[in-house]
Amino acid sequence: MSNRETYESRTEQLLAPIADRFGVEIYDVEYVKEGRDWYLRAYIDKPEGVSINDCENVSRALSDVLDAEDYIPDAYILEVSSPGLGRTLKKDRHLEKSLGKEVEIKTYKPLDGCKEFAGKLKAYDADTITIEAPSEKEEGTERVFQRKEIALVRLALEL
Repeated sequence: MSNRETYESRTEQLLAPIADRFGVEIYDVEYVKEGRDWYLRAYIDKPEGVSINDCENVSRALSDVLDAEDYIPDAYILEVSSPGLGRTLKKDRHLEKSLGKEVEIKTYKPLDGCKEFAGKLKAYDADTITIEAPSEKEEGTERVFQRKEIALVRLALEL
């Protein structure tokens, strides 16, 4: 396990009781470097949506615990927020909640000359993700992607 994965996992463990206390669920935790700065991001969610007060309460409580535990040697910026409407679907639990919803898939390399695809999330397993893409000829055409080919899966923004 890399340092990044260790920090994310440990943060998620510390965040769990805080999330329970404030009535939110942990959507994701990531530790990333952007430019010269490291960011520790905690994404929280709840059915009725996350408020700024939810983010503030969780951030303050998490900050106190992180200061006490002090397991990340780098200086970093802590951010707590909602995953947003066009949320990235990284984990199987994200995919499970999104079955039947419109998603966008971006691949690392072009497939049939294209790197971006959209459609309704139909299924997933350990190796693949299946969407039903709209077709002019038929009701819809299922397309199966190998997970190793996928750079990003996120909910499509419906305008």
